[in-house]
Amino acid sequence: MAINESIPGAAYIEKMPGGQLILGKSEELFAWAKSSSLWPLTFGLACCAIEMMAAGSSDYDIDRFGSGVFRASPRQCDVMILSGTICIKMGDSIKRLYAQMPEPKYVIAMGNCAISGGIFYHDTYSVVKGADALGIPVDVYVAGCPPRPENLLHGLMKLQDKINTKKDKAAV
Repeated sequence: MAINESIPGAAYIEKMPGGQLILGKSEELFAWAKSSSLWPLTFGLACCAIEMMAAGSSDYDIDRFGSGVFRASPRQCDVMILSGTICIKMGDSIKRLYAQMPEPKYVIAMGNCAISGGIFYHDTYSVVKGADALGIPVDVYVAGCPPRPENLLHGLMKLQDKINTKKDKAAV
């Protein structure tokens, strides 16, 4: 097979063993690597955390998404899963943990309480009315009270799709 001369730098690219040649964009490779190794923060707020822990069990196998490594330090993770009721006293700690996470960082709001205050919206003064009220940008919302582990896995797939289709701001 002849090397296609219309490809820039094709003369410098050698064929791989077997005659195959692999070309691709490095941005797509990096996006795939980012989306395939999402490490969530070990951080549960209320009853939704039980479902988040269940997603890590062998029945649901969150490891197939590269997300089975729950980290205890915000400096080692890139996904914060806010699972459960967010109280006002916890708000400052959540903001601090989010600020300590390295870029790029993503947030999944899991459960009705983390999304909008849930059943506590009207009758409890100490509950934050959703993660957006803290000023933390949420990438994926996983609805339910509590949402099933399958819903969290679906939310992770939506986050992977968002990472893979996101255009790099520096390249635009």
